[in-house]
Amino acid sequence: MPSRNTVVRSMHDVGLAAWFGGTLMGAVALNGATAKAKSSSEGLHLASVGWWRWFPVELAAIIVHGIGGVGLILSNKERLKNQEESRINTKVKFSLTMAAVGTSVVSGVLGKVIDNNAEEGAEGITEPKPDAPEGMKTAQRMQKVLQWVTPALTLVIIVLGAQQGEQQRPVKGLFETTARMFRKGNFS
Repeated sequence: MPSRNTVVRSMHDVGLAAWFGGTLMGAVALNGATAKAKSSSEGLHLASVGWWRWFPVELAAIIVHGIGGVGLILSNKERLKNQEESRINTKVKFSLTMAAVGTSVVSGVLGKVIDNNAEEGAEGITEPKPDAPEGMKTAQRMQKVLQWVTPALTLVIIVLGAQQGEQQRPVKGLFETTARMFRKGNFS
């Protein structure tokens, strides 16, 4: 009889959901809305304020997700030992999680560079002015890409988590259910 892992599974999933949703909302809504500010300097500063307000929540989400992930790995040691596809899925999810942590950290550093240069103004939140300092141009160009990479990585982790849940269905139970349907003549 499989044991339940509701707490660690919830930590894994809720942390990941907050991480994905927050970064996607930031890229779409926060950056989009602050681009409408009265001046580009104000928009850059407001985007930075919003992202720094999100930072503690994102950090907590990453930590909660990580604790849940470790808990799931520990509670599924036997399954991981015996199911190659689950081991592969877990390794891929771990690699993508580390990549998403990396893109989150780099985005934070770039955000600080952009905020420190907000008075320079810009064409947009992630579009530098032609005469902007090179550091600002580089930060904005990199941020333009990374703002989408983190939500994309976390989305793939969500999908892999769903796949791993499907891998957990016992084959024996599938055969028993199918045999029961045949015995009862219930095929619909």
